Amino acid sequence: MVDITHKVSSLRKAVATAIVKVSRQETIDAVQNKKVPKGDVFEFSRAAGLLAVKKTSDVIPDCHPLPVEFTAITYAVEGLQITITVEVHTIYKTGVEVEAMHGASVVALTMYDMLKPIDKEIEISTIKLISKKGGKSQYNDQSTGGLRCAVIVCSDSVADGSKQDFAGKAVVQKLQQQKINTALYAVIPDEFDQIQNKAKQLSNEGYSLVIFTGGTGLSPRDVTPEAITPLFDREIPGIMEAARNYGQQRTPYAMLSRGVAGFINKTLVLTLPGSTRGAEETMDALFPYIIHIFKVAEGMRHEG
Repeated sequence: MVDITHKVSSLRKAVATAIVKVSRQETIDAVQNKKVPKGDVFEFSRAAGLLAVKKTSDVIPDCHPLPVEFTAITYAVEGLQITITVEVHTIYKTGVEVEAMHGASVVALTMYDMLKPIDKEIEISTIKLISKKGGKSQYNDQSTGGLRCAVIVCSDSVADGSKQDFAGKAVVQKLQQQKINTALYAVIPDEFDQIQNKAKQLSNEGYSLVIFTGGTGLSPRDVTPEAITPLFDREIPGIMEAARNYGQQRTPYAMLSRGVAGFINKTLVLTLPGSTRGAEETMDALFPYIIHIFKVAEGMRHEG
């Protein structure tokens, strides 16, 4: 199975259809009038579809077990054709398109089984996904064009050359995956004044996004939040709340991070942990969703 532990749970929806074709009008009449010897075709097949949706991971090896929050199964009769529509919702880390298609296929097979005694020429066709929503794919189409980004590593040991930087480079790589180029990558020591001066400088130079990594923990030299917070024109607590919640699901130490986020003038500033894993997980928690903030901010500026 594919590793989905890095993904964020979100509302995900999928709609799939299947078509059952019969050979004569008498079959359709029997279905609609509940005269099929095996019982009510619509209700029996609906029950089978509900079970199939919930049991998808039991029969499709690579599907993850997930909580099915909603399933709707409906029918449309047109001529000698019955179109089955299955809609599935979940709040989870992966989508439900296979669940919807599996449900549609089992509904169709159940209808076939119930109708074959009275119609020997039934045909199942066109099992397909109609739509899906949720997950990163829904947000990856947000434009990143024109975003000028800087990544600043706050670390005494990296600044004096005694250690290599991995966290900052991991952040740069994560940005590249989002099609965001890093215009500036720099290393500075854990010095209050240098951190503040760098943030002011980059904001004055018109950077859209500045990401500091390091200095958000609890050691005496971890002063990044103290340096950045007084500069905010508008703090956005929810950003780091989301990051800490994401991290807490993976390690209990995430609660110790003191990262902050907000705008300095028109520049969005994020402060990430100095550990490579912490920085990567924070990026996974925030991107690509956070890119929407630039669209919102731009709209507010135009309204103002």
